[in-house]
Amino acid sequence: MSAIEHKLPSKDRILLAARKLFGENGFHRTSMSELAAGADMSVGLIYRSFKSKEEIIEAIVCADFDRKLAEFESLRQRLVDGELTVRQTFEELFQKTIEENREALAFDILAEGFRNGRVGRTIDESCQRFRDYLRQFIRTANGGLNNEELEGATELALCCLFGLGHRNISKPRLGAVQTARQSARMVTAALEGL
Repeated sequence: MSAIEHKLPSKDRILLAARKLFGENGFHRTSMSELAAGADMSVGLIYRSFKSKEEIIEAIVCADFDRKLAEFESLRQRLVDGELTVRQTFEELFQKTIEENREALAFDILAEGFRNGRVGRTIDESCQRFRDYLRQFIRTANGGLNNEELEGATELALCCLFGLGHRNISKPRLGAVQTARQSARMVTAALEGL
């Protein structure tokens, strides 16, 4: 742990170590003692901050979704202010998703969402908020969509985000910038053509 990381509050150090270890070893294969060593603290101190590993994964999910929602809000505001076209909005959204490169941790979190109802509800609630932003972006591309078309386009855009976030496992031929550019071009062309 670096000197800067060591100065972080206990919860932040735990979450930083958990992201790294859960991403490398998986959620269930990381012991609390490994997590304590990674955070450079005692197991007891971890339990003072979090009641369980499940609570840690939920905190990671909440923090990641809050950060992502702030990015969505920034893109929405830039779109409303005319700084971005809808195509540029999707391009930036896709590129940020691709560049996160936390696939192993994301897969483990999704799997935990199916096993753990509380984590699953947190993911669901956050995805509902993602859908709200996506609907706004889609309405900007094509305000004439009926409700069913809007919901279908929203689900497609959400699938694009999930898929682009996990594309490295399939050894893509295009880099992040090219993929984001082409994906945004195709999504907006499809939306505008409906």
